[in-house]
Amino acid sequence: MRIIHVLSSVMWSGVERYALDICRHCRDHGDDVLVITRDARAVDDVFRRNGIEVRFAQLGGFLSYHAVKGICDVLNESQEATAVHCHGTRDAFAALTARRLLGRHDIRVVLTRHYVRRAGRTPFHRFVYRNVDHMVFVSKAAKDRFYSSWHWKGRYEDDDINAHVIHNSLNVEQEPMTEEPSKGPVTAMYLGRLAPGKGLEDLIDALTVMQGKKLRLRIVGTGHPDYVDSLRRRALGAGVMHMIDWPRHQENTEDFIRKSHFGVMPSEDPEAFGLSNIEFMKEGRPIICSDNGAQPEYITQGKEGILIPPHDMERLAAEMRRLATSGELRRKIGAAARERFERELAWPRFIEKLYRLYLS
Repeated sequence: MRIIHVLSSVMWSGVERYALDICRHCRDHGDDVLVITRDARAVDDVFRRNGIEVRFAQLGGFLSYHAVKGICDVLNESQEATAVHCHGTRDAFAALTARRLLGRHDIRVVLTRHYVRRAGRTPFHRFVYRNVDHMVFVSKAAKDRFYSSWHWKGRYEDDDINAHVIHNSLNVEQEPMTEEPSKGPVTAMYLGRLAPGKGLEDLIDALTVMQGKKLRLRIVGTGHPDYVDSLRRRALGAGVMHMIDWPRHQENTEDFIRKSHFGVMPSEDPEAFGLSNIEFMKEGRPIICSDNGAQPEYITQGKEGILIPPHDMERLAAEMRRLATSGELRRKIGAAARERFERELAWPRFIEKLYRLYLS
């Protein structure tokens, strides 16, 4: 079949990684795969390097004629059964409009909700929610938040939306778990977007009580230059700049994780899932992360990771100190995290569920 992903972001993030993993799998299994973007080099170059065809459309606008036309042009190129997978409500509306204009009943429109957000309550939003063939929530937390505002005045029932919860996964080769580095200081690692709401300020402040300890923090990610500069100034002002490495972000982050001892992701905003968390789990590394999103759905406190309240710098520092000083604890939690990833979050389980929606 033909599978088209529609991505309107101009920045690389977990959403784009999610789409890339799906595209790579479907291409390798013989499907005709391409992505429609808004001509954003940070996104397009990664897909091209992975052998995925990229097309452009003027996405992201509200009720955009140009977005609809761009999707129509791509759909008109083939009459085979097609799944259009969207990652935003506006893009899903454009895909639904294109399907209606073309009269193509063989086209399936799938919308993934990647965020913990309330459902929109305008007629525009209701049209999208009730007309996509499938709506995928990356966690129960994302679905529950959506439904908290979807039902009002008793007007709508559950089957108004064909909803599914499918936890994220990673399209990677499953390799033997590597031992943590035996030399050098203990290294904690943050992996993800450098943006407000990710708890980076608390993470830098937590280092102030770790002065004199053999601990380093590795921050791997990209963000707006002004915000990254503010983080560096904060580290300089706190006197902990010498404890932080700022390597250039790379697509292949496994090597960074394997050279680290544990992950730390103290997000202040609720995480709909957290791909970075399961990257650490896959490599058998313990993770300290916030408990305000989907994290408790795949991490049991003290077993596969350590869950802390958001914005609790003192608790964050205490847990970092505990992991930094106990290799036995790190190995115990890391092994449990790896086992749960293999049991519940491995790629074959994820893609089987999603592919079933493409075909249904």
